[in-house]
Amino acid sequence: MNLYDTNRSRMDEIARSYCTKAYQSLDSLIEDVDAVSLAVPTTSHFEVGRSILEQGRHVLIEKPIASTVEEGRELVRIAGERRAVLCTGHTERFSPSIRSALKWVRKPRFIEALRMAGFGLRGTDVSVIHDLMIHDIDLVLSIVGSEAERVEAVGVPVFTPNVDIANARICFSDGTIVSLTASRVSTERLRKMRFFQADAYISVDFLKRDVKIYRRKNDLDDVLASAPGGLDMQDLVEVLMPPVGDEEPLMLEIQDFVLSAEGKKTPEVSGEAGVRALAIASQIVADIETRLSLWRD
Repeated sequence: MNLYDTNRSRMDEIARSYCTKAYQSLDSLIEDVDAVSLAVPTTSHFEVGRSILEQGRHVLIEKPIASTVEEGRELVRIAGERRAVLCTGHTERFSPSIRSALKWVRKPRFIEALRMAGFGLRGTDVSVIHDLMIHDIDLVLSIVGSEAERVEAVGVPVFTPNVDIANARICFSDGTIVSLTASRVSTERLRKMRFFQADAYISVDFLKRDVKIYRRKNDLDDVLASAPGGLDMQDLVEVLMPPVGDEEPLMLEIQDFVLSAEGKKTPEVSGEAGVRALAIASQIVADIETRLSLWRD
């Protein structure tokens, strides 16, 4: 692994710690490598990502893929033209918790996601939608097999000029409803997703790496017919706790990128997927801005 960072002292420290090579410029790094993992402020994603792709290098860009949908689409275009692999860093796709849960998800009718964090300076150059909620947007788009028809959202700035807490409701053409809440001004850290479907309720806790499935019993009709009196929930549902692996999502993401760059697989989260998530995030921000304009004096 080779690296370049504008913070020279930090770059040299990391290079010494991991016995790797530090470069004095991005161009000199790009000349020496086949693939780049890009972690810069969102406002620089397009400019830096474009310079890497134009030289035919594969690139993994931290989410969101760019500041605007138009920039994201241009990155996808350049990647295709240069035959370079472009991946988007939606790390939650590689969460062992969600991977375990998705084995049980079947045509969910309602999905709810809660993503709460305390305030910090990282990521405040963009809204909480682009900083945190976009992870859940990407997950939902990868699960729901239809197009988003309507987006309604509300949010407010608290500590920054950008929206710091928000809720969005997305209606899909197949009837699925999704509610997403994200905050970076919370007193507790929370990352949960819940799926409601015809035969089960599935709860995922990303932080605890915990999955619980509350599934209707197969013999429910017999139970109801023979019940002498009142019923408890344990008479109606069985609770399953499928195993969750201990893999590190970021490591799985990097492995996926490397294998994709080597031509051994297609990316789990492509540049196109990054653009789709960014498009919904942009719709959410636009709807919030419309409502904020109504409240301003």
